[in-house]
Amino acid sequence: MTEDPDAAPRTDASGRHTTAPSLVADKAEGGLVLTLGGDWLARTIGSIEKTVADTGASDLGRSVTIELGGLGRVDTAGALLVEQMSRRLSAKGGSVELSGVREKDGALFEAVRAAIDRARPQPEPVKRNPLNAGLEGIGRGVFALVNEVVVGLNIIGASIYGAGRRVTGKTQLRLPAIITQMDRMGVRAVPIIALMSFLIGAVIAQQGAFQLRNFGAEIFVVDLVGILQLREIGVLLTAIMIAGRSGSAITAEIGSMKMREEVDALQVIGLNPIGVLVFPRLVALTLVLPLLAFVADLMGLAGAIVITWIYSGIPPAAFIQRLREAIDIGTVLAGLIKAPFMAIIIGVVASAEGLKVGGSAESLGLHVTTSVVKSIFLVILVDAFFAIFYASIGF
Repeated sequence: MTEDPDAAPRTDASGRHTTAPSLVADKAEGGLVLTLGGDWLARTIGSIEKTVADTGASDLGRSVTIELGGLGRVDTAGALLVEQMSRRLSAKGGSVELSGVREKDGALFEAVRAAIDRARPQPEPVKRNPLNAGLEGIGRGVFALVNEVVVGLNIIGASIYGAGRRVTGKTQLRLPAIITQMDRMGVRAVPIIALMSFLIGAVIAQQGAFQLRNFGAEIFVVDLVGILQLREIGVLLTAIMIAGRSGSAITAEIGSMKMREEVDALQVIGLNPIGVLVFPRLVALTLVLPLLAFVADLMGLAGAIVITWIYSGIPPAAFIQRLREAIDIGTVLAGLIKAPFMAIIIGVVASAEGLKVGGSAESLGLHVTTSVVKSIFLVILVDAFFAIFYASIGF
């Protein structure tokens, strides 16, 4: 504890002289005496608040006397500061006594003490109508959905605008960036896509043959695998795998750049973050996902051929001959047509979530998870839409 050194009289805005507050600690018989001096007013106590706080946090022994006899003027703010210091010292288990309180200040200290001890009424919980709460939740969900759609359309619009500028030669087309992304998202994904599709095709063929054997129609497993793999399973599982593999990578990359303020730096130097970061990834995804879906179709059929040969005794030549009778080019195109739409959805959702990342690692993890969940949900939704659309036009 230190005494305030600037205790010289001052003149306040009203023309009245004020003395800076002071706090002096002296040892006495049986304890410690804290002597207060100067004017403890709202406009003067700022200079001593830290000293009072440090005093209240100190261990000053079992007996402390706060001497107020030399106190000048005091108002509610000063009395509150003294009372708070007294209570902090008392909370440490010692005895604190206010001494030398003048009669004119006694009522003020009593009022401050009563105000501190007065029980505050707890706010009553707001009773909400469950119907209103439900409608409010629906409304918030609708607004959130609209915002997500607007963000996605902004990204698509900016990408189309950028593509137009590149086609007309107003902006340089960065082919190396697109090729690099195609290598990361397409070429490096071929092994896992091929293995997954091979196993899925094998499982479908085995289960189909097992069930159709009871009806003596085991050969129709070829029709089942061919139509299911080419129209639905191949492109759908490929899109789901790419959403988890490449979609999460896009969100993490853009999100990390957002955390390090690299996205803001691009804007400062006059570059559009959508064109630099999103456009190459969106183009790469749109190009590689149909190719990966085609690879998945071939590997799924290869798995079915192996299993039907081993499990059902259907030779590969018979399988291929039956497959040619069961499917046509429309069956292949029905699945591949979906791929670009799914790719755009994955790219837009992943980029939008990456641009939403805040400044913490927790935010990055949250948006990566959200990106994968949203992408997979929307991919399945688009697949269902195409299934209904194909059925309605007889395709």
